[in-house]
Amino acid sequence: MTGLLPRLAGCVSAALLFAASPAFAASQMLSDDSAGSARLISISTKNGTPAHQRITLGVGKSALVEIDTDARDVLVSSPEIVDAVVRTPRRIFLMGQRGGQTNAFFFDAQGKQLASIDIRVEKDTTDLAKLIKLSFPDSDIKAQSINDTVVLTGHVASAAESTKAQVIAAKFAGDDKKVVNLLSVRTGEQVMLKVRIAEMQRTVAKQFGINAAAAGMVGGYPYAFSTGNQFSLVGHALSDLSGGGVGQVCSPNSTAANPVGALVGRQGVCYIQNDTQKSLQALERVGLVHILAEPNLTAVSGETAKFLAGGEFPVPVARDRDGNITIDYKQFGVGLSFTPVVLGPGRISLQLSSEVSELTSLGSFSLQGSSAVAGLTLPALSVRRAETTVELPSGGSFAVAGLMQHTTKQVLDAFPGAKDLPILGALFRSRDFANDETELVVLVTAYLVKPTVEAKLAAPTDGFVLPTDLETIFFGRLNAVYDQDKTKTAAVKAGGQVGYIVP
Repeated sequence: MTGLLPRLAGCVSAALLFAASPAFAASQMLSDDSAGSARLISISTKNGTPAHQRITLGVGKSALVEIDTDARDVLVSSPEIVDAVVRTPRRIFLMGQRGGQTNAFFFDAQGKQLASIDIRVEKDTTDLAKLIKLSFPDSDIKAQSINDTVVLTGHVASAAESTKAQVIAAKFAGDDKKVVNLLSVRTGEQVMLKVRIAEMQRTVAKQFGINAAAAGMVGGYPYAFSTGNQFSLVGHALSDLSGGGVGQVCSPNSTAANPVGALVGRQGVCYIQNDTQKSLQALERVGLVHILAEPNLTAVSGETAKFLAGGEFPVPVARDRDGNITIDYKQFGVGLSFTPVVLGPGRISLQLSSEVSELTSLGSFSLQGSSAVAGLTLPALSVRRAETTVELPSGGSFAVAGLMQHTTKQVLDAFPGAKDLPILGALFRSRDFANDETELVVLVTAYLVKPTVEAKLAAPTDGFVLPTDLETIFFGRLNAVYDQDKTKTAAVKAGGQVGYIVP
């Protein structure tokens, strides 16, 4: 017993002395701390062949490799991706520096290869996946990192969730360009858009006055004057009452075929030529224009749909080297283009472009010259167009555009001085008045829709039958008239005794 105690005391003292050495203490401290946070990889070389493994490291994370044979050298093909730290011949740390792929080789003192490890370093998306799962519990979203790029895969309930998940991933990756969004919407929701373009135009035009014109020559000196309208109004109730061609001027002592216009019908000698013309213009017009277009269009969420009911007219735009004219076509009519995005349950975002256009002579252009298109008149377009982006619920409506325009034009054309004469001054005045009022509104309504059976859909041609020859000749009918059974109300049984007073 007495001999055993001194031996135990000596062993304990030797152990404490060895443990207190600086090298052992540092090694022990590092191995404990690293083992607690690093991934452990065990490599066995007992079978005599080099071992091979594949591992994945996170950026800034490490792996602890323990090998059962002393390793003398460790070679990493890309040290900028993975750094190797040899703590002991049998314990090596592999630390991920940045995203990428590389491999590491382990050799013993004789240069024999002990093992090789293929290493892929990527961002650890564990925290990102947890955050996305917490933000969208009803969606199936997976986040993976490939070559320093975050890839999102899976299914979401709406396009809005896909956008929000991409924003979160971009903050995690540090750059929007390092995020690949492969998320798909779980349900292919469809949106039907109903657009109403309504316009009312009211026009009032009044014109009353006397237009006078005269031309002549006295002693070889010509003279001319005229009064007329500053802007034209189509349609004259009374005009050209006096007749006579203005501007038939001849020189003195010459022969004129019609010296005084329509008033003299034979030839004579012209000493003083004077030709006048007066016309009484009286007009009052009231016009009303009603335009209503209601295009409807359906599209899948996220896709663009276009609709046009109208036509195209040709416009010459250029001429090639051979002299051939290049023709371009411009569209007109009722057009609609929109891109719906379903943001969530009952919420729709619309990127909308609607247009109603028609051909008009106002602003048209006539080509002049000796070319092949000389004399061609190119019509202009009267356009009502609205482009906007709105957000509204299913079944909700918006007045996306509106216009109220009131234009008044009034012109008084008169002969200076004579217009101020009492009573007679009216003979030297001409008054034009025009008043235009326009009111335009564009209404849109969006619905989330689903397909239905054909029997529940109606077409404009349903029930149309062409008439027979006899019906067309004797009755002037454009379609056949036939009787239809009146709709009968289905008999519904009452839930109790009715029709009598039950004691």
